[in-house]
Amino acid sequence: MTDVLLRGGLPWGLEGPADVLVRDGRIHLVGQGIDAPGARVVDIAGQLVLPGLVEAHCHLDKTLFGGPWVPHSADDTLAGRIGNDLGRRAELGVPSVERIGALLERMSAAGTCHVRTHTDIDPVVGLRGVEAVLEAAAGSPVDVRQVAFPQHGVLINPGTAELLEEALKSGVEAVGGLDPAGIDRDPVRHLDLIFGLAERYGAHLDLHLHDGGSLGGWELELITERTRALGLGGRVTVSHAYALGQLDDAYQDRLVQGFAEAGVAIATAAVYSFPVPPIKKLRAAGVTVACGHDGIRDLWGPYGSGDMLERAMHVAYRSTFRRDQDIELALEAATYGGARALGLESYGLAPGDRADLVVVPCGGAAEAVVVHPARTLVMKDGVVLHN
Repeated sequence: MTDVLLRGGLPWGLEGPADVLVRDGRIHLVGQGIDAPGARVVDIAGQLVLPGLVEAHCHLDKTLFGGPWVPHSADDTLAGRIGNDLGRRAELGVPSVERIGALLERMSAAGTCHVRTHTDIDPVVGLRGVEAVLEAAAGSPVDVRQVAFPQHGVLINPGTAELLEEALKSGVEAVGGLDPAGIDRDPVRHLDLIFGLAERYGAHLDLHLHDGGSLGGWELELITERTRALGLGGRVTVSHAYALGQLDDAYQDRLVQGFAEAGVAIATAAVYSFPVPPIKKLRAAGVTVACGHDGIRDLWGPYGSGDMLERAMHVAYRSTFRRDQDIELALEAATYGGARALGLESYGLAPGDRADLVVVPCGGAAEAVVVHPARTLVMKDGVVLHN
């Protein structure tokens, strides 16, 4: 593999310009005036260098991306969106390997190198979604990790629990959950089941929690207690966690401290008008915060571009961030935070890290989020994919 020398860029987190030498798929050196005879030299003077972007929460199997426009037809309730998705997916050929592939291509061009996708598992679709995502991912440079996701409930949908286990046996990296109280009506049994699967198969756990207010707060307490008791810190993520944005400061503070001590991560998509978790408070306490699009042009909603810098902008905007240092927290969620939530190794901009790199024509992180310009260069494992 030919060495690549990125000359004169601004690696995020360093003071001043530096060269980045890539060798054998890894970052070999970072510094000024690197001499690398025979290397391919790419002049990126004055441009920001970021680690590969991380999409930590999406639904590739549901996407209609790359196909004809489909007008949105679901009502505005969670049950309505679930029913619309369940009722129309066969009619529209969901899941579609071609559409998943088209979305992954778009993600890659925008600098996304790692994706966690929640794939529907239920007795009707079986593991077809898992298989479609695997097939599409095999033709993409993007690293794709799946969550076996019970979109239509576990306890209320007989046969789903067995399929979740089958998915984990087949190599799916994480098990999901969905509103243990609001959907399954039995949070103790629901959490027993999905935490048991995560522990038994050494899997990550990423649970959708839309339940709000004190109900959602109580469920967050239960999740934290299970994580601590089973020693699963660093392997548990709560996605959405709307309740966090609705509770009073004292209750919020207790929950945040619990996450920090137990090793529970929070993932947000900052979609529509749904509550956004208190990112500044979470990060100040040391809690991992990740972000993603949620649905991208699917039966749940027509929006989403596949561009994680644009998504970071939505996270910052919904969080009312204006100062550069605050806006930068949204970029951290789309990079290092996502990497921690997914358990990625050798991620970053230091020598020895995988050479997953994105170059943008900006002088700083906040500008990259707000402007989210076209990418100058995207590199995956040392291979220049787009420039």
